Amino acid sequence: MPKLEHQLEETLKKRRQISKIRRLVVNPSNAIDFSSNDFLGLSHSNHFKATYIKELQQLPTILGSTGSRLLDGNSSYCEQLERKIAKFHNSETALIFNSGFDANAGLFSTVPQRGDIIVYDELIHASVHEGMRMSRAAKCIPFLHSNVQDFERIIQLAIAQYPGKNVFVAVETVYSMDGDVAPLNELVAVLQKYWPHKENGYIIVDEAHSTGVYGDKGRGVISQLGLENEIFARLHTFGKALASNGAAILGSETLRQYLINYARPLIYSTFMSYSSLASIKCVYDVLENGETIPIQKHVHDITQRFRDTIRLPSGTLLPSSSPIQGVVLNGNAPVRALASYLNDKGFIVKPICSPTVPIGQERVRICLHGHNTSDQVDSLVDEIHSFFQISPSSSSSSTSSSSVMEVAKL
Repeated sequence: MPKLEHQLEETLKKRRQISKIRRLVVNPSNAIDFSSNDFLGLSHSNHFKATYIKELQQLPTILGSTGSRLLDGNSSYCEQLERKIAKFHNSETALIFNSGFDANAGLFSTVPQRGDIIVYDELIHASVHEGMRMSRAAKCIPFLHSNVQDFERIIQLAIAQYPGKNVFVAVETVYSMDGDVAPLNELVAVLQKYWPHKENGYIIVDEAHSTGVYGDKGRGVISQLGLENEIFARLHTFGKALASNGAAILGSETLRQYLINYARPLIYSTFMSYSSLASIKCVYDVLENGETIPIQKHVHDITQRFRDTIRLPSGTLLPSSSPIQGVVLNGNAPVRALASYLNDKGFIVKPICSPTVPIGQERVRICLHGHNTSDQVDSLVDEIHSFFQISPSSSSSSTSSSSVMEVAKL
């Protein structure tokens, strides 16, 4: 074995020894999905599939990309789509990237100027960390997760140590592993306290896990709270609840033009294909038409049903009102054991272990979807109870399975 191959294999061996090796898996086709980010179940929707196929038939003969967007990959089709997305989310402009990772990395690596400060929630996504790693910011300072008091302390520190510099704040609306919603009103109020005229404080919000799930017709948490004018930039991804791929950064025309000129993931990547853009257009048509409103309600209903009926004699259910629920047990082994038990019972759930989450915060991540029925949620809860060898609670939700939204008929 060549020396490098041996070094790589030894590194993998160490990860196997501590049970942290990552693998590509294919989920069983007949299992019940309680794991994916397909929150609205649109990936399972026959109506959405038919709408998409119809749109493809109306496209130009080119289905591929043909190049970087700054060379040959741009089109009037894409620019019209960006205007559609911006209008839907009540933003001046939108700029589409190939992925949410590319969007965050491009934004945070280029927008903070030399000597500026980035203040970020300690649970912010890896893509933001990638952008910060490449940025010209003088300092990147974390604050305790969703802790408004600690956030204000860090803001005061940044102002004192770096007077006159721009301070960029990086948060998410719904956090991908904990599922909790950020206290955005309070965070915005802190910035307004120190920069009443937005002199140097700029908040950037990743709405990846709230798009389609929160707000009127799925516009997101920022729209739901009416904070559009308080946010410097928003990121909406299309690969989760919107059953497509890619992402868009929402902001001013100046920000859009700056990213076109300096965001390397946009400049030096082959742009997404017409077929991908068509999927995004179709899903925004579905949102605009209000067709997902009953699915949104169903998702939140079964989320509450899950929380109302589950009982954990050992462990903790993370405090989340979103479709992302976390069952935290003691250590890796119990988490893996619970996930394996539920997998054997026909439920797709995944154990989330360090380094994805901090040591001691390993959990089984459970996601509720538009295609999950109330009966399926009850069965999942029953099996979790069986794992702990306790009886299901007699106090169950009154929601009947007849209220289930049949996504396939959307």
